Amino acid sequence: MITKKPKSVNLIKTGTLAGLSGGVAEIVWIALYKNISGGDAASVAQGVAATLLPNIPLATAAVPLGILIHMSIAVALGIAIAILVRSWLPRTGVKFVEPVTVISLLIGIWAVNFFIVLPALNPAFVTLVPYTVSLASKVLFGCAAALTLQFIDRPGKTTGRNLKGVV
Repeated sequence: MITKKPKSVNLIKTGTLAGLSGGVAEIVWIALYKNISGGDAASVAQGVAATLLPNIPLATAAVPLGILIHMSIAVALGIAIAILVRSWLPRTGVKFVEPVTVISLLIGIWAVNFFIVLPALNPAFVTLVPYTVSLASKVLFGCAAALTLQFIDRPGKTTGRNLKGVV
């Protein structure tokens, strides 16, 4: 007997994968930017940790803790996006609606973070990379998450993991 997984379990798995891919895309982008510009990518991870744990002396644990916090937030964001997009977005035959929606959501989140939340929590964090670089980071998160969503089985799709024609 074959049992079908509940929709919520599938959305959590899908969102987790979307968040992981988006979070890794951001880390790679920031590391690449910092390397090319002569900066230290570890400073961004330290900034993440200092933003959420400002009164804890982090020392040597700051970088791994910052990455852990970043990836945890990325997974939570991926799950939220998967639930939002898969539950509320109307099903259309237009393939670009979902990716455009995901990327637009990420741009909105970036704007709220960099113009409202982060200046209040940790004003120094917004100066670690230029706005254009941080915006590109969120757009890349959106692209990676949207691509992940495209390759994960959708309701009613029989070949959601089919990569023919992509390579």
